[in-house]
Amino acid sequence: MFTAPPASLAADSIAPFAPQTWSWRGHAIRYVVQGSGSPLVLVHGFGASIGHWRHNIPVLATAGYRVYALDLLGFGGSAKPALAYSLELWAELLADFWQQHVRQPAVFIGNSIGALLSLLMAAQHPQLTAGAVLLNCAGGLNHRSHELSPMARVFMATFTALVASPVTGPLLFNWLRQRQRIRATLEQVYCNPAAITDELVEILYAPSCDVGAQQVFAAILTAPPGPTPEALLPQVRCPLLVIWGERDPWTPIERGRGFQNHVQGIDYQFFPLPETGHCPHDERPEIVNPLILSWLPKAFATA
Repeated sequence: MFTAPPASLAADSIAPFAPQTWSWRGHAIRYVVQGSGSPLVLVHGFGASIGHWRHNIPVLATAGYRVYALDLLGFGGSAKPALAYSLELWAELLADFWQQHVRQPAVFIGNSIGALLSLLMAAQHPQLTAGAVLLNCAGGLNHRSHELSPMARVFMATFTALVASPVTGPLLFNWLRQRQRIRATLEQVYCNPAAITDELVEILYAPSCDVGAQQVFAAILTAPPGPTPEALLPQVRCPLLVIWGERDPWTPIERGRGFQNHVQGIDYQFFPLPETGHCPHDERPEIVNPLILSWLPKAFATA
């Protein structure tokens, strides 16, 4: 049975990109394609979607690249089935998407969890990957208990139990997804207030209204964290570009600075961005886009 795309298919700012739908294992996956040339695959972070790349897709496509961006299963305009979500599931989605649509070595560009997925593709699917750009790479799909303070472990355990409960889970989700809550969260993780627009809030809010969104939220917050970046980095054999907002409260830059201790024999570049938070591509596209474009020829030269 084909799971149809949710109501949010046309609810955000991707209309200029002519979204398409692809069926993956019976589920609708929304994606866009722009431009021509060597392929780039853009992978969004938790709670985001194609619309989060609205300041990047046109620039990259105009510069001579074929840009693919997709909504991961459970997010954006893609289907939101009740499944056991994991990094491995999404990596299988990306690999199948590559096989169906891309079919030549691509640079994967991701933010947060999307960056961790891009790193996972580089490490475990080298034949698909010409390089990877990591923007504030997440340490895992969820927090690892040993990395938290005792008080934080108690808080996260309580929060996870509330999210997973069929009674309190929907109530908590409906409270968290309110537009004013989304804006307040953005104000914590963006340093540039001009980047926090009504359009951005709507990009994050609209998919949360879809049937199944609350169950996806609960499933992901209770899922296993998956492999760490530090475990994946030694396996990578393609060029890596790491861009990190220095004032990210969720993925502190100290972790990113340590990545260089785990790479082995590859072209590796690290760029810290001052006065920038968790989503550099959206907060400072005028800086991030040129950084990526200046690096891409090196990645494809070694593919």
